[in-house]
Amino acid sequence: MKEFIRVMKAVSDPTRVKILKILEKRVMCVCELQTSLGAAQSTASKHLKMLEDAGLVASQKDGLWVNYTLADGHQSPFAASLLGNLRHWLNDEPEISALVEKTAHIDRFEILNKN
Repeated sequence: MKEFIRVMKAVSDPTRVKILKILEKRVMCVCELQTSLGAAQSTASKHLKMLEDAGLVASQKDGLWVNYTLADGHQSPFAASLLGNLRHWLNDEPEISALVEKTAHIDRFEILNKN
């Protein structure tokens, strides 16, 4: 039951649901997610950590970058089921649609050049 509760808690926050919907479209680093959400880096990282602990998100180090993607669901049947269903949920939600559209134009190299 603990594993189920961990997954449900992870998706109980709107920002974490937004992260999952963004990651359905592409792999992203923290700075890209931070820009997309308009959140602080530490906030984005905390959300990603909770999603990763629940088996919903996976990370992979690539040189200086840590890339985040949706997990494949092997860690938890609850996470796998939720991720499978989430692909069909909220796509018509205006806030999600706008966020996904905005995210398509975010690039880590442009973000770094602005700083």
